[in-house]
Amino acid sequence: MPTEILMPALSPTMEEGTLAKWLVKEGDAVSSGDLLAEIETDKATMEFEAVDEGVIGKLLIGEGTEGVKVNTPIAVLLEEGESADDIGSSGGSPRPAEQATGTAPAEAKEPAANGYSGGESAPSSPAPAATQNADGQRIFASPLARRIAADRGLDLASIKGSGPHGRIVKADVEGAQAAPAKAEQSAEASQPQAQASAPAPAPTAGPSADAVAKIYEGRDYEEVKLDGMRKTIAARLTEAKQQVPHFYLRRDIRIDALLKFRGELNKQLEGRGVKLSVNDFIIKACALALQSVPDANAVWAGDRVLRLKPSDVAVAVAIEGGLFTPVLKDAEMKSLSALSAEMKDLAARARDRKLAPHEYQGGSFAISNLGMFGIDNFDAVINPPHGAILAVGAGVKKPIVTGDGDVSVATVMSVTLSVDHRVIDGALGAQLLHAIVENLENPMVMLA
Repeated sequence: MPTEILMPALSPTMEEGTLAKWLVKEGDAVSSGDLLAEIETDKATMEFEAVDEGVIGKLLIGEGTEGVKVNTPIAVLLEEGESADDIGSSGGSPRPAEQATGTAPAEAKEPAANGYSGGESAPSSPAPAATQNADGQRIFASPLARRIAADRGLDLASIKGSGPHGRIVKADVEGAQAAPAKAEQSAEASQPQAQASAPAPAPTAGPSADAVAKIYEGRDYEEVKLDGMRKTIAARLTEAKQQVPHFYLRRDIRIDALLKFRGELNKQLEGRGVKLSVNDFIIKACALALQSVPDANAVWAGDRVLRLKPSDVAVAVAIEGGLFTPVLKDAEMKSLSALSAEMKDLAARARDRKLAPHEYQGGSFAISNLGMFGIDNFDAVINPPHGAILAVGAGVKKPIVTGDGDVSVATVMSVTLSVDHRVIDGALGAQLLHAIVENLENPMVMLA
């Protein structure tokens, strides 16, 4: 029986992608591990490999097609003895997504809302017997979708599936509204349907694209099409600002001692081709501060807080059309020169969109440094599920009052710590920021 090759979820946050380029054509024989296509995700362009061997019978999605949903059939693979004539006979028969080439079970591949594939896992047992709708037709749904439906009192017959062949998946059930049981529906049949199932009012949305365009009708402008990364940034940061209760802590840091120490180290490391940046010291300072204040080394996990033991620090890297936040894992254990080399490598590959998902997912804390652009201070948006993000401004010469009451000039760097109040309370956030400041104002302590 011909096998459908489904659009894979190449990262936990991927819900759709662009089929950028086919690397095979109809009639080509492929083996497990052969490259089939290049797919643009919300973050990068990645190569998609075959899982099974066979012959490409038909390409269902053309090159350059955007917005292809995960688990959508994109090609048909023929096994030995099969021909293109067999495709039509199998195309309309629903079958579990587990049998598809290049993808895991649909319920295991559905991206988590917070950007991680962790949390409650889908059951690995076989799917229960399918139920039937009022017309006697079989209802196909993933085991996870059935479990969520049962927990919420949803009738699967009333839900339209978006998975392969109309299969009901997790997203369909989560977007559905709980309906009363059939017995209750019969008893209340005389009541108006609108009264029984009136949806809650949706949050006020902004004006539509057409409405905005009409405002600027007659003006000269260029319409910029959104790519997958920009769509994801817009969705994730809107969600973060709406759902994460931010609060902000600000400090000025005197960095003259750090700049002097950095200059001395760079002279000694010149022979090794190592040049430390101020950002390298900031990464190290934050990693050590998370160890000093372990309760703040935490992330929000929906119905609980996860406290991490290592300091996995993410750093925002600007690229054309968006940004990445590669993660330096176990940063507290690494030397300044090791952190510097790793950060340079991650930043270079981020700009080329060559990072693997595991290199930009995770971490409990992030750093966003706009000091090199001359920004004195700003407030950064938390990247869920992180507990906090440090916004770093430029080092600027300012007059200060010393402990003796004298006025002198110092290089001052302003920082703002954006904190998720669900994870970190005010006093705890203040302790974390104080530890970061202490490390940066006394840089030699970080080598102890």
